[in-house]
Amino acid sequence: MKVLFVVPYPMGVAASQRFRIEQWLSLLEERSIKYEVLPFWWQKDWLILYKPGRTLQKVWGFCTSMLRRLLLLPRLHAYDYVFIHREATPLGPPWFEWLTANIFRKKIIYDFDDAIWLPNTTDGNQVAAKYKQHEKVLEICRWSYKVSCGNRYIQEFAKQYNAAAVYLPTCIDTKNYHNQLKQQHTQRVTIGWTGSHATLPYLKLIEPVLQRLEQQYEFDFLVIADKKPALALRSVKFIPWQQQTEIADLLQINIGLMPLPDTAWAKGKCAFKALQYMALGIPAVVSAVGANMAAVPDGEAGYACTTEQEWYDRLAKLLLHPDLRAEMGQKGQTWVKAHYSVQAHRQTFLGLFT
Repeated sequence: MKVLFVVPYPMGVAASQRFRIEQWLSLLEERSIKYEVLPFWWQKDWLILYKPGRTLQKVWGFCTSMLRRLLLLPRLHAYDYVFIHREATPLGPPWFEWLTANIFRKKIIYDFDDAIWLPNTTDGNQVAAKYKQHEKVLEICRWSYKVSCGNRYIQEFAKQYNAAAVYLPTCIDTKNYHNQLKQQHTQRVTIGWTGSHATLPYLKLIEPVLQRLEQQYEFDFLVIADKKPALALRSVKFIPWQQQTEIADLLQINIGLMPLPDTAWAKGKCAFKALQYMALGIPAVVSAVGANMAAVPDGEAGYACTTEQEWYDRLAKLLLHPDLRAEMGQKGQTWVKAHYSVQAHRQTFLGLFT
């Protein structure tokens, strides 16, 4: 068997691709399954993509990447499966997917972990958003052999167009990577959040809560991201995200946050931040939205909140009680190992290729 992975990003830079594709590759190697990973963006283009300026370089990078996709088509005969994460090309119609399925007759495994059939314009993609065709997601679902879905909400959408829609949560490697336990009896408590520039605006949802907490308690608020946050908080600290220090940086956190708005787009989120926290023994305090409610056992491994007062009360309780943080952290780690780990979903992933 030989599998072609058609992915958006260079290796090792994007959480969705790292945890939905890249961490599974060693499992294919164990089974002597050959594979090739071909990103749309080259590293040099990715590094400038969300930075201001360099428009001509970005356009050139996009055009050369489109050409590489076109030149890939004659090579498809060498593969048994074409595994497409999110989309083959970021803009325009799904011409690559259509040709792959209908002309070259290849089995497409289509994987996504966001509600990408919905428009979601941010400061970083306002220009590109005009040229995205979100409706292409349902067409790719129809053309696919199987659809790999990051949560139940996504699976229900995909099932409208393809009966072979498989639930495969974004998993944590609790054996080789997220394999430590946070020691909760620390001199100073750190509340933390990790994410990207795309989800950074969600911190505004709980900024008033953190401001209130600052008036009563001493703590640090740590943000680990690819962009510095603009928050009116005296407690805020910022660490640029790096894969090499990801686990060590997360282990600075005593209490992990995942705020979300109650929107259709947010329901497509796969609670991955919360899973990362819990896998390391860090209680997760999250918005009671979408996959968060299934991923975080409320009152056991963390809390799911619906109001600002609930956010305040739950965080204050965890700030004051290290034993509670430790107990919840241990329960969360056990929960993730049982329900959201690579080890628990090995057969689900391999089953996509049968």
